[in-house]
Amino acid sequence: MATLNIRIEENLKNKAQKTFNNLGLDMSTAVKMFLHQSVKENALPFHPTNNPKLIKKVWDREVAEALKNGKSYKSAQDLFKDLDK
Repeated sequence: MATLNIRIEENLKNKAQKTFNNLGLDMSTAVKMFLHQSVKENALPFHPTNNPKLIKKVWDREVAEALKNGKSYKSAQDLFKDLDK
């Protein structure tokens, strides 16, 4: 097992820690997940951009895909039954 040390701003660390805690993760697990996904995709597991038009384009494409191929349920109970399969 190796150790990874990084320097980041204290405020960013605290905000990230709070976010990960809300997701039931600690910082170490979140970083490991990021690294595993990066290796799996051989790329960043997200597309960094600050371009609102590109963000909307990607969002619209993902929504269209979900509407075309995604499942829908009449009730939460039906959803949970499907998840239990």
